[in-house]
Amino acid sequence: METRKILIATKTYPSISTKYQETVCTAGILLSEEENPLQWIRIYPIRYRYLDFDKRYPRWAIVSAKIKRNDQDYRPESFKIDDNSLEIIRKIDTTNNWQERKSLVLSLQFRSIADIQAQGKSLGIIKPKSIERFFSKKTSREWNQKQQTVLNQLDLFEPNIDLEKIPYKFFYQFTDEDNVPHKYSISDWEIMELYRKCRDRSQLSGLEAEQYALEKVRQKLEDDFLESKDLYFIVGNLKNHAKSFMIIGLFYPPLVKFNQMELF
Repeated sequence: METRKILIATKTYPSISTKYQETVCTAGILLSEEENPLQWIRIYPIRYRYLDFDKRYPRWAIVSAKIKRNDQDYRPESFKIDDNSLEIIRKIDTTNNWQERKSLVLSLQFRSIADIQAQGKSLGIIKPKSIERFFSKKTSREWNQKQQTVLNQLDLFEPNIDLEKIPYKFFYQFTDEDNVPHKYSISDWEIMELYRKCRDRSQLSGLEAEQYALEKVRQKLEDDFLESKDLYFIVGNLKNHAKSFMIIGLFYPPLVKFNQMELF
């Protein structure tokens, strides 16, 4: 393994795996020693919630860690990591309209999903040409039987770490720069946490609390993001379905509005 610097761009909501137990997929940018962006990188699997507290990296942190290519994954961006080697170097803030974040991330922007695939990649960031709508769908309220068996085994050793099954999926329907329409689910952990926080702070209960939270998420991702944010999608494909992509992270610097300059 080699010690490298990585900019953490997004984390997906934890999933249950019979092989890895609880895992989180992290996407980011591999940096040079001078912190110049080199390529997109996927770090998987990571049992994020089981890491020591000082190693739980936030989004937009530059970390140092020992990594190596994941030979069991055909996707060129996929790497394994030595959890014990993780060190948080610094976090990039949002000053100057997210200038430092944009300089690192948008230098590795792709034109479209087809552009990502044509370059033999499985991970990247795109700017949608248009966004038709945001919506949510109901999904199962319970983990499936295999997943629940894994959770029951974990509870024997970590009884205080509970993973909630979110009973909704969130989607954007959009058109990319090649005029190709897409309908992608959003697996960004931030969005799941937004739903949970809105529900839990609603002072309502049951389905009323859920409907309240769904509306708050819609307001954020549709009304707010589409009106006031320069929205990009961090997208990645599925290991077992190479042509199927999802949105694994949202990049949303504020829209820069220029005032019309007076000629005189």
